[in-house]
Amino acid sequence: MRARNSSDGLSMCEPADVIVVGGGASGLSAAIEAAAAGASVLVLEKNAIPGGSSRLSVGSINAAGSRLQQRAGIVDSPDEHFEDMDHFMGPFASRENRALRRLLVDNAADTLHWLMSLGLSFYGPTADPPHRHPRMHNVLPNSRAYPYYLSKEARRRGARVLLGAEVTELLRAEDGGVRGVEALVGGRRVKIAARRGVVLCSGDYSNGAALKARFRPELEHIPGVNPTARGDGHRPAEAVGACIVNGEVVFGPGLRFGAPAKPSLVQRLPPSWALGKLMALALATLPAALFRPFVMSFMTASLGPEASLLRSGALLVNRDGERFVDEQQAPGLAIAAQPGGQAWLLFDDALARKFSAPPHHVSTAPGVAFAYLPDYRRHRKDLYRTGATAAALARSTGLPADALEGTLRDRGWRSPVHALGPLEARIVITDGGLAVNTSHQVLRADDSVIPRLYAAGAAGQGGLLLAGNGHHICWAVTSGRRAGRIAANAAA
Repeated sequence: MRARNSSDGLSMCEPADVIVVGGGASGLSAAIEAAAAGASVLVLEKNAIPGGSSRLSVGSINAAGSRLQQRAGIVDSPDEHFEDMDHFMGPFASRENRALRRLLVDNAADTLHWLMSLGLSFYGPTADPPHRHPRMHNVLPNSRAYPYYLSKEARRRGARVLLGAEVTELLRAEDGGVRGVEALVGGRRVKIAARRGVVLCSGDYSNGAALKARFRPELEHIPGVNPTARGDGHRPAEAVGACIVNGEVVFGPGLRFGAPAKPSLVQRLPPSWALGKLMALALATLPAALFRPFVMSFMTASLGPEASLLRSGALLVNRDGERFVDEQQAPGLAIAAQPGGQAWLLFDDALARKFSAPPHHVSTAPGVAFAYLPDYRRHRKDLYRTGATAAALARSTGLPADALEGTLRDRGWRSPVHALGPLEARIVITDGGLAVNTSHQVLRADDSVIPRLYAAGAAGQGGLLLAGNGHHICWAVTSGRRAGRIAANAAA
């Protein structure tokens, strides 16, 4: 990228019609559609690889009216999908942007078909109650297929993707709008002009301490699942007059097991078109038992325990071997406050037998499979411990024997005893996004448009609530495509 010095000492880089901030699913989708509309496009991604949170997700999409549904004889509609989303709204229902929900459900099937046209493979549809119809479509072989195929298509369309480029500021125009960005590129501060618009696709702030402290101060120091999701588009947008909607809506803190030392087999699989098609065919035609060990290696590497295990009587202890919380309450905050931010899940042999078979599962990946304790014994030997006595369990976990024996004595459990851990508390995702209209233009507090500034994905969620599975990544791609297309067609 060519650069020259400006009067203020900053380097001026070659301008683009559309600048996209962020190279995750929403940003790459925006870049593809903007380039397809004839615009010159520059994507600025702060990380060394593209993908953002989409790379870390399960990768499922809920879509009504898809071709996969039709092949399975499932009659479904966006209207029914719209209504089913009411089940997930909770206390924030009155604050949802239902116009954006309408955009999501009306475009979800087209989004799925577009991704399939780029080479992604999906298995399904599978059931995901309380959705009334099976409409969950699961990406194959893993979520790394999103950045792989979207990056490939962005390059084919001529979009430039610059890695290691962190946007720090939006450049104001005389009309109060945006005329470009200032960014750190290779340790050098540069200015880049955007002739038609800037599209913010910078993700959520699940790991952004400042924004969490502002909206949910009790969560400030709890890390996010995505360590680089700091809401990097929210702050510069606010500096030019934008406002954040539903900043208090946070998913978590949820419980997560530590990652294994080596990625699982499923996580290591290349995002190959042929492999995806082969897996889809196999899952649709061969007995599920043949693939269960394969799926379990993914599930036990990336998920945490269901609350039902705690409700059934399992205990949480800290690294001092002491029980520290009422397990019937949401324990995430309490775990984060423990030494090292960790806890261990303890259960007796009766509970171990109960959660070794249906219907009592330890973990679930919606629409994929359930994981039971034998699956953790087999695939996560680093997490699962058992002992004939409390002292034996203490030796295998490294917990203090005296404290652990006292905790189990108070419970009245008989040997053997079992443990899963360590567990950590994580913020999964935040739903607070910049206010936008149905054209994805960013709005001020008085609902006026900030000229030439757009937002998509989590950065441009605009009050839309995306609880439930398969909605966040669907919104990321849907809104990214629309925002990129609209920005490209704007007047320079």
